Amino acid sequence: MAKSSAAKRKQTKESAPRLRSVRGRAAAEEPLQLDRLIHERMRLALVSALAVNEVLSFNELKALLDTSDGNLSVHARKLEDAGYVACHKSFADRVPRTEYRLTARGRKALDRYLSHMEALIDSMRDA
Repeated sequence: MAKSSAAKRKQTKESAPRLRSVRGRAAAEEPLQLDRLIHERMRLALVSALAVNEVLSFNELKALLDTSDGNLSVHARKLEDAGYVACHKSFADRVPRTEYRLTARGRKALDRYLSHMEALIDSMRDA
């Protein structure tokens, strides 16, 4: 007999890897939960670029990430809606300029994501 979806979720949750100590921090008691918003490749690249640059313009990000206007706009908007990225629009000599920066919430989310990834890698090495 096939398992119900609730039973499958419970089994998956119970078998999820547990976090181990990362950089001297106490191990978390909760199963590993990656931030799905940051886990997407383009958004992770965008957040990472902003983590090492205080401010980047739309065109700088577009060139750095080698993506299209539409793709960058969609992903930047999702991060902005989550409060991870702040967007500032202005004009320079009548030319629109859009600049992005990583918010404190975004930096905390990235740090948490990286810690989870490190714990996952460590658990695979120990296995």
